[in-house]
Amino acid sequence: MKISRTAGIILLIVFNIAIDQISKVIVRANIDPSERINVIGDFFQMMNVDNTGAFLGMGSDMNPTLKLIFLLVLPIAVLGYLVYYIMTNKAQDKLSLIALCCIAGGGIANVFDRIAFGKVTDFFYLHINDTLRTGIFNVADMSVTFGMFVLLYVTLFSKKKKIMA
Repeated sequence: MKISRTAGIILLIVFNIAIDQISKVIVRANIDPSERINVIGDFFQMMNVDNTGAFLGMGSDMNPTLKLIFLLVLPIAVLGYLVYYIMTNKAQDKLSLIALCCIAGGGIANVFDRIAFGKVTDFFYLHINDTLRTGIFNVADMSVTFGMFVLLYVTLFSKKKKIMA
């Protein structure tokens, strides 16, 4: 049984939102905010951090009006347009479509947290060495990052010949 393009898009976006929200429920229920769990030594850790800002906590010290605009209204508008674009632009290749659905799903999941809780729960941390480490992130962030890397790959290595005008 083949599902329609629209159903596939909705399922992929909802799947991204669901795995993010399920992971956050598990973290909130099982990891105290002061706790750090070494999953793989100091390299891979889990914790429970409330992020009131955006990426790496940027914007967490903005005044409430700017926070509302830049962390809620603007992302909702952009995500609304992205979902509209995904649904209406039928010329996308499958990889680009998957990438855009991951970006939309991850973005929607984090915006949902901001609406429901006033903050986003982050919990993964990678510490490769003292100069190479990540900020604390979540599954929605991984979805968005994965989507961006896939779009970059498609853009750089697409086999379609582009005609220069």
